[in-house]
Amino acid sequence: MTRHIVSVIGGKDSQAAAPYKSVNPARVEQVVAEVGLADAETFAAACRVAAGAQRDWAKVPAPVRGRVIASIGRLVEENAETLARLVTDEIGKPYAEALGEVREIVDTCDFFLGEGRRLYGQTVPSEMPDKSLFTFRVPVGVAAIITAGNFPVAVPSWYLVPALLCGNAVVWKPAEYAAASAHALYRLFAAAGLPDGVLNIVFADGAATFAGLDQALGEGSVQKVGFTGSSEVGRKIGELCGRHLQSPCLELGGKNPMVIMPDADLDLAVEGALFAGFGTAGQRCTSLGTVIVHESIHDDFVTRYTAAVRAASIGDPTGDVICGPLLDHKFADRFEEYLTWVEPHHQVLTGPTGKITESSPRGEFTGEGGLYYHPVVVDGVRPDDRLFLEETFGPIVGVTTFETLDEAIHLANKPGYGLSSSIYTTNPTSVFRFREAVSAGMLSVNNSTSGAEAHLPFGGNGKSGNGSRQSGMWVLDQFTRWQAMNWDYSGHLQKAQMDVAEITPDIGFRL
Repeated sequence: MTRHIVSVIGGKDSQAAAPYKSVNPARVEQVVAEVGLADAETFAAACRVAAGAQRDWAKVPAPVRGRVIASIGRLVEENAETLARLVTDEIGKPYAEALGEVREIVDTCDFFLGEGRRLYGQTVPSEMPDKSLFTFRVPVGVAAIITAGNFPVAVPSWYLVPALLCGNAVVWKPAEYAAASAHALYRLFAAAGLPDGVLNIVFADGAATFAGLDQALGEGSVQKVGFTGSSEVGRKIGELCGRHLQSPCLELGGKNPMVIMPDADLDLAVEGALFAGFGTAGQRCTSLGTVIVHESIHDDFVTRYTAAVRAASIGDPTGDVICGPLLDHKFADRFEEYLTWVEPHHQVLTGPTGKITESSPRGEFTGEGGLYYHPVVVDGVRPDDRLFLEETFGPIVGVTTFETLDEAIHLANKPGYGLSSSIYTTNPTSVFRFREAVSAGMLSVNNSTSGAEAHLPFGGNGKSGNGSRQSGMWVLDQFTRWQAMNWDYSGHLQKAQMDVAEITPDIGFRL
């Protein structure tokens, strides 16, 4: 049965302005949800409703808010298989990965449920007698959260859980093509007992969302913006927030490098590069962009890597596959464009490129009815190629070589992104030299470029973000503001830096 979904604001279904169909990319004729998209005014209205609800939610003691987060975690855990199947149906993510994504929500809730008792401030000694100094974490107010659909439930939880725990209200705008998964997650949050208006979900296209956000910022009903998506859109969000003197939390794209040193375990490196490059069909922000392999082991590596990619199972995401379809028609169209970036000096190592069809099958798999594409490994990529410099969201990986570690680090940093990175080596000196110099906010040693844990900071630098971090204790700085208080109980006015007791040393003393 096709789902019919509309925005939910203040606990009530909202009227829609335009229709949208979310389809199963593995079987594009299957409509997963008919979605009613909202207009800009509806988005702005949701922010006003959230502002009204936030004041009472902030008064709920933080440990009690933590118990709500605990309930969300248990509800997600009890509904894990159903939610994972919906994610697989709607975006084509292999079921094993979808189930892991749902587990990430539970892990996030498990971490933050205790933070309700640890939203610590400090007592600070004063420079004057009979005076005490304190600091407090206070909620920012209303957070407008805009998320992509490649991780339709895990990544939103990185925003929603800490934002709600800290006493904020939220207006969440998920990707249209992942609307059913998002709506299901919203229902689980609501079932945990959140008051109406504290969490609102708005389905809208990009233009309506941007216009509504602009209006809400102008009205003063949004105090924090969180955005996960492309670097191009992230710049526009950053510019908009900057005009209102706000600093958004931006988690953007990546061109994530994997450096393979001459002492690397090549079997391990191939396994990591296969998952990093082609898991989720290369549609993660942390997916592998370019393998930077030492020239002495280049031939051996590409032989093994090509064989592994050729042998990888691609097909129905409900089965045991590494790679399902692309997320949506718009990503398939973009991937077709990326394939035009392959130049005459490149060597495609993996055979056919483009859509898997009856006339261009992958073995016996014809990709019938779905947005399936051949995985592509391109050797001979140069530092000035578009394939080297720009994010390619899909199943394509470039390969280039280096002579020295310094050269490898230069190549790793050259595209200007700074999300994730990886190095394969058995030499600790190489590890720490790489760590010190790589621009990425995250790095892995002898591991994939992909793979976040709920208690580590997640985020990037450069084109990959503005230095903000999600997950773990670090995200609390996105959804709280520090407030300082001084309490003078001396009975008279004491002036800081003026009425300070002086103890005079004998500077001229000598032994």
